[in-house]
Amino acid sequence: AGPKMAADIETTQTNRRRPPLSPSDLPYPAQDLDTWAECLIPAGFHEALAAALFTADGRQVGFLALLSESSGPPTPAVRRRLHELTPILARGIDPLRSLAASARVLHDAIAGVALCRDGTPRPLPGLADDRLLVEGSQVTALACTHLVDGEVFASFLWPRGALAAPNEHVRVTVLASPAESPAGLLGAVVLAPAADLCGLTPRELEVLGLVIEGLSNHQIARTLVVTARTVATHLEHILSKLDAPTRTLAAVRAERRGLYIPSTSSRRR
Repeated sequence: AGPKMAADIETTQTNRRRPPLSPSDLPYPAQDLDTWAECLIPAGFHEALAAALFTADGRQVGFLALLSESSGPPTPAVRRRLHELTPILARGIDPLRSLAASARVLHDAIAGVALCRDGTPRPLPGLADDRLLVEGSQVTALACTHLVDGEVFASFLWPRGALAAPNEHVRVTVLASPAESPAGLLGAVVLAPAADLCGLTPRELEVLGLVIEGLSNHQIARTLVVTARTVATHLEHILSKLDAPTRTLAAVRAERRGLYIPSTSSRRR
């Protein structure tokens, strides 16, 4: 619950993968530890079993301490039983487990990572890594922006290679972490094949991203280094393909369906 307890856990090495530890196992009196001297013994606790909780893939997800009023050390049978239970308890409280389950609901998910509040990606159980999801990539940066802004769900497209390659896009889906997750866990970003693009070309997907950002035709033309007339032609085609009478409605439909490339991707060159 605080620095003193954290220091005692480090001192007794109960933050490592090992069988549960009892104060009777220590080579010094439990009273030498601040947590015991100031909190537990005055409260009537004299014995305990403590263990770090690790998942099968080696991630520490918690810490368990069973406190007892008894002055006698735990029996070998109790120790063995708790040791058998720790992997089950770790799996039950793993904050990535529910997030990974949500991610796997997405059709044809091929890769994914969990995102921490500092932007660091972490492996998501059951999903592969991908070069688009490494730390510092534009995809993870965009996903973090959506999550920090409080969005529960977001979806967009991203080019795997050259922007002009129509079949080289993936769908990026951003999912916020469940409410009960630790504060440091933002959510997940998952990749899947891009399907049903409504006939939109890679350039039209770029234009839609800039329209969603609120840029005018002239601003889009400057960003893409094309003429305003070319942008107007792209918009005509976009309105037709999305069956939208106005650019505003086209932007709304594209954003809701994730049919756009975020504007930052056009500045990667």
